[in-house]
Amino acid sequence: MGMKTKVALGAVVGIVVIGVVSANSGDNGDGGNGGKGGGTSAAADKNAGGSGDKAGKADDAGKSDSGDKGASKASQAEQFKAFVAKNGTPKEKAAVAHVLKVQGADQQNDILDSADVYTDFTGGLMGEGSGPSKLIASAFADWKDSKNGLVTVYDADGEIITNGNF
Repeated sequence: MGMKTKVALGAVVGIVVIGVVSANSGDNGDGGNGGKGGGTSAAADKNAGGSGDKAGKADDAGKSDSGDKGASKASQAEQFKAFVAKNGTPKEKAAVAHVLKVQGADQQNDILDSADVYTDFTGGLMGEGSGPSKLIASAFADWKDSKNGLVTVYDADGEIITNGNF
């Protein structure tokens, strides 16, 4: 019973730490007002019409975010391939030619960043792509930089081939 208690306590502490880190990361929405209702007033301006400029900019930002996400997600693999074509070694260029899709490269917070690279290799860990996938992970680390990032390379069946830090 002592071991179960330790595991449960560890899980609770882990959840609390994750909550604290996520609450303290990023923009808190107060617009630099030191927490004096900046987030509430921006929401009130947007909903009530407020000043025309602020409401218009907020609406435009919302529209461009939804439109850009689709475009940037579709082109992450192309951006990665273009970077390697310009800066990679010949072996990296050959390996990256097998990349089909990249996800998560555009969303980074330097806390728990993860990106997935999908390839057309087969055979999983022991297959033909184990060597080239390490080159793909290395090239990804050259392309993106994070304090705590993990890139995972998958084969055509969705099995993990390798992963690496970036």
